[in-house]
Amino acid sequence: MILNILVVSAEAFPLAKTGGLGDAVSGLCRALHRPGHTHVTLMLPAYPAALEQAGPLHECARLEGLAGGTATLLAGTMPSLGLPVLLLRNDALYRRDGLYADAEGNEYPDNAERFAALAQAAARVAWGIPGVQRPDIVHAHDWHAALVPLYLRQMRADEPKTLLTLHNIAFQGVFPLDLAPALGIRPSFCTSDCAEFWGRLNFLKAGIRHADLISVVSRTYAREILTPAFGCGLEGVLADRAGDSISIPNGIDVSVWNPQADEYLPGLDFSIGRMENKAVCKRRLQERFGLAPDSGAAVMALGSRVTRQKMADVAAQALPGALESHPELQVCILGRGEKPLEAALQDLGRRYPGRCAVHVGFQEPEAHLLHAGADILLHGSRFEPFGLTPLYAMRYGTIPIGSRVGGMADTIRDPGVARGLESMRQATGVLFDGDSAADMAAAIDRTLALRRHPDIWQAMQRNAMRTDFSWSRAAPLYLRAYRALCPQRPAGVSAARVPAVGVKEESRGRRAGLLGYADPAWTRP
Repeated sequence: MILNILVVSAEAFPLAKTGGLGDAVSGLCRALHRPGHTHVTLMLPAYPAALEQAGPLHECARLEGLAGGTATLLAGTMPSLGLPVLLLRNDALYRRDGLYADAEGNEYPDNAERFAALAQAAARVAWGIPGVQRPDIVHAHDWHAALVPLYLRQMRADEPKTLLTLHNIAFQGVFPLDLAPALGIRPSFCTSDCAEFWGRLNFLKAGIRHADLISVVSRTYAREILTPAFGCGLEGVLADRAGDSISIPNGIDVSVWNPQADEYLPGLDFSIGRMENKAVCKRRLQERFGLAPDSGAAVMALGSRVTRQKMADVAAQALPGALESHPELQVCILGRGEKPLEAALQDLGRRYPGRCAVHVGFQEPEAHLLHAGADILLHGSRFEPFGLTPLYAMRYGTIPIGSRVGGMADTIRDPGVARGLESMRQATGVLFDGDSAADMAAAIDRTLALRRHPDIWQAMQRNAMRTDFSWSRAAPLYLRAYRALCPQRPAGVSAARVPAVGVKEESRGRRAGLLGYADPAWTRP
């Protein structure tokens, strides 16, 4: 049967992106969309960049009574993704320079209205709007879309079914509880069993409570968030829904991150058996970042949000010692985030001219050059739901140093120091425990020592480049989850044309067991 999926998100590359969420959503949508089998529609706010990228659009609905005022729903096709898109247009809400915050990093004070409106509009599409395809499944991503299941519950809608994917539960969408009436949330849903969280309104908690199924983006993270150390206050809520939760690791879009055909690196393609152009990329990277032109240097890249989560504070402490101890080391940093941490890293660049360079901001071409030209990626993290950046680096033969948390513990293969040097011929990177400068510095020392053994280093590069992290592994698992949720119906029949049939409320806790995952690598938490 043809499944109609509405994917609701605040980000999807290239329409909108601040980090891994944008890449994950677009990559999954592209992998799932199979004409004649699965029809995926992507729904986002109509940010200025999204309006520019989406191609020809037409107004398909006018939606009144949304949080933040009346909005229009624009429909079109995203040429670069080959997907139909719905963009929710309310310029008062979405015509901003940033997606969530201003240029100074201050979150917009009306973010509650901005993303409640997105969820309300998605719920109306799910309920049924003339001229708009009604979905069988609404797949909501993170807190920005997490109110969709709540709004559908308020409508007493048995269909469509909802799946909420948790990409990072540190970001929950917590706002004053007295905003609930303006957001269209009824008092009966503002209790501790629903959306209330320590006297506040919590979008993500509401989604976890009301979604039919919850997915988490890596196996280790799925286990971690059931503990107080990683649960961010929601570990109890997540434990209550454990029977309706599954872990499906993310993937990467290998057509975008492809060293053999990278649109941002024309004429510089390389592969496992033909690595000459990686050296050319390294030289280009040194030129672009103002590093000394040295083919023998060990170039270590940092390319992520500049935050405490990503251990930017630890890197600022660890890197001076590493640069002093290893004369061959060069460091290039690309990212933006917390202003004090940006300043600390920029100061490091001034202290080590020609050896450490910092570009505050983000540009997609620079990110691709960073992964292609560097020898090493430093990606410390206090918690990491999945960790796309190390996988990008591995595609280009750049060896990641990662924290042994979340998805990185699942995807970076490191036999460990105790297994001896020869065991690293099977490795794809280096993992470290702890979050101190000494922990990170020791991992850098170990990695640079490995690089002095070219045969082992090249074996690690080959292992990394051969590892399959494509969405082709994860997409079938999402399809299995959709089909377990969706009522059986003849192929090609829209959900709007069949009566509401589904799993009764009392049996919701058995849904995850119905999925029948056979591969032990993709297990429930």
